[in-house]
Amino acid sequence: MKKSAVLAAALLAGCAIGPDFKRPSTNAPASFRDQAAQGDRSIADLAWWDVCREARLKELVSYALANGYDARIAAARVEESRAIAAQVHGQLFPGLAYVANADRGRNASLGNPAIQSGAISSGFDAYLGAAWEFDLWGRVRRLDEAARSQYLATEDARRGVLLSLVSDVATAYYELLELDDELAIAKEATASFGESLKLFKRRLEGGVVSRLDTASAEAAMAASSARVPALETQISIKENQISVLIGRNPGPIARGGRLADLPAQPDVPAGLPSALLERRPDVRAAEDAARAANAGIGVTVGGFLPRIGLSAILGGVSPQLSEITSHGARLWSLGAGATGPVFQGGGLRGQYEQAKAVWEAAKLGYQRAALSAFGDAANALVTRQRLAEVREQQEHAVAAYEDAVRISTQRYSAGKASYYEVLTAQQLLFPAEASLAQTRRDQFIAVVLLYKALGGGWNLKDAEWAAGGEAR
Repeated sequence: MKKSAVLAAALLAGCAIGPDFKRPSTNAPASFRDQAAQGDRSIADLAWWDVCREARLKELVSYALANGYDARIAAARVEESRAIAAQVHGQLFPGLAYVANADRGRNASLGNPAIQSGAISSGFDAYLGAAWEFDLWGRVRRLDEAARSQYLATEDARRGVLLSLVSDVATAYYELLELDDELAIAKEATASFGESLKLFKRRLEGGVVSRLDTASAEAAMAASSARVPALETQISIKENQISVLIGRNPGPIARGGRLADLPAQPDVPAGLPSALLERRPDVRAAEDAARAANAGIGVTVGGFLPRIGLSAILGGVSPQLSEITSHGARLWSLGAGATGPVFQGGGLRGQYEQAKAVWEAAKLGYQRAALSAFGDAANALVTRQRLAEVREQQEHAVAAYEDAVRISTQRYSAGKASYYEVLTAQQLLFPAEASLAQTRRDQFIAVVLLYKALGGGWNLKDAEWAAGGEAR
C-alpha cells in the first residue's frame, strides 16, 4: 500500500524516468579580457536598427530579413520542427479511430447460414476505438521533452540566422562604401598624376625638364589608373553579394552617403560575460540540444520497462443498416495489456550507452559554444578598442602627407626641388588615405561584429526583426 501511494504521488508530480536536466557548468569570467568590470547594460539590448543607423542600410537589412532565402529557409525549418513536436506531444493523449464497412454479395461471409442456399446477403459494421499508452514511467513525457527541446533549438537557430543576416548585410554594405572611397581616391590620384604629366610635357618641350620626369609621371598615372577598373570590378561583385543576401537578382545597390558621413555608432558597454549564456542564439541552441539529449536517456531507460496500454472499442454489427444502432447489434470491449523486453542480446543496453554518449557530446558542445562566445566577444572588444587608436594615428599621417605634398609642390614650382620629391609625397599620401578609409570601415564592422558576438537583439519579438523600428 505504501509503494502504491509513493507511485501515485510520483505520477501526480509529473515525474519521468531518467535524469532531470541541469545546465552544464561553464567557467564564465567576471569581465571580458582587458576590460573593466561593467554593469548589466549592454549593446546587445539595443535593436539592430539602433546599431545600423544609416537609413539605406536599414532598408537593406529589413528587406533581407523579410525576403532573404536564409531567413525563409530557417523559418521553414522552425515550422517543420514545430510540426514534429506536435506529433510527439499527441502521444500523451488517447488516440481515437473509427472503422465502418458495408458489404453485399452471395456467400460473402462463411459464418452466414445463407451460404447453403446461395442467397444474397448484406452486412454492416462500424467501430469506434481508443488506445492509449499509460505513461507510467514517463517514457512518452521524455519523448515530448526531447521533441520540444529540438523545436526550441531550431527556433534559436533561426534567430541566429537573423542576427547573422543583419551582420552580413551591414558588413557588406560598409565594405561597399569603403570601396567607393578607394575608387574616389584612385581617380583623384590618377587626375593628380595626369596634371603633373601635362606640366612635365610642356616643360619637356621647352627643354626645362628631362624625359626622366615625364616617364616617372606616366608610370605613376598608369599605376593609379589601373586601380580604377580593378576597384570597379570589386564594387560590382560586392553589390551582387548584397543583392543575393537580400534575395534579389544581382544588380546595383543604392547608397545613402559616404562612409565618413554615416551616423556615429552607439558607444554602449558590452555587459557581463555570463549574459551571453542567455542571449547568444547559438549558445541557447546548444543548451536546447543538450536538454534533448538528456531526455533521450530517459527514453532509452523506459525501453527496459514494460509499456502498459489501454484500449476500448464501441460499435455495432448487423445485416441491416437500420439495425446497426439497435441494442442487439451493439458490441463493446475494454482491455489492458503490457509489453516489455525479455532478452534483446544487449541491444537495449547499447541504446542506453549510445544515449549517454550523445548527452556527453551535447554537454561538451554547449560548453564549447559558451567558450567560443566569450572568445568572440573579447576579440570584438579588443578590435574595436585598438582600431580607435589606429585611426587616430592614421589621421595624423594623412594630414602630414597632405602637408608634404603641398610643400613639395611649392618647392618644385619654385625650382627648389625635383619632381621625385613631389612624386614620393604623392605616392605616400594616396595609400595612406586608402588605409584610413579601410580603418573607418573596420570600425563600423567591429561594432556590428560585437553586436553579433553579444547576441544582439535577444529581446526583439519575431515581428520586430523584419519590420525594423516600425514594429514598435
